[in-house]
Amino acid sequence: MRLYLASRSPRRRELLNQIGIDFDTVVFRDGMRADSETDETPQPGESPVAYVERVARAKAIHGLKIVEERKLPMRPVLSADTTLEFHGEIIGKPVDRADAAAILRRLSGQTHKVLTGVAINHMGHTEYVLSTSEVSFRELDDEEIRHYVMSGEPMDKAGAYGIQGRAGLFVKHLSGSFTGVMGLPVCETGDLLKKLGFRPL
Repeated sequence: MRLYLASRSPRRRELLNQIGIDFDTVVFRDGMRADSETDETPQPGESPVAYVERVARAKAIHGLKIVEERKLPMRPVLSADTTLEFHGEIIGKPVDRADAAAILRRLSGQTHKVLTGVAINHMGHTEYVLSTSEVSFRELDDEEIRHYVMSGEPMDKAGAYGIQGRAGLFVKHLSGSFTGVMGLPVCETGDLLKKLGFRPL
């Protein structure tokens, strides 16, 4: 089987390779020319669960639109979105290093949820699944937060950390999906593909 991955994330590419799925990447524009269809700005009063589903579905739908516009071979389009929920608040990617440090200080010694929504658009129909994990951080001191932020690792990641990288040192306990916290829960993704008639193995 072969599909399209509507994501720039190197972690998602790595995880699809890990489970033996062949794919081509559909890239959205970002920055000043970002596609409005995939705007990740939370809407007023939007819950973290509703937010992650809306964004994941929007990416899958817009990914299919790009495939059609470019007259590419029709295949399923897989997308995902990851966000943190902390005391009911959505925590996305940090805007700068100061923001990354502030997020990590808030998460220090606390437990937060990581929500990853996965959507697959196939033949104009979108299937969706949500992975929810709980992550507990040990207490972090200012010096290790500063060193971690200076590494640059937090800057493109929801919650300002990558569990598969140096921030693995911060995680005291994980309940849920390690790959879901990375950005693509492979168990749930495999189940979603099977529902559509595809078998990764």
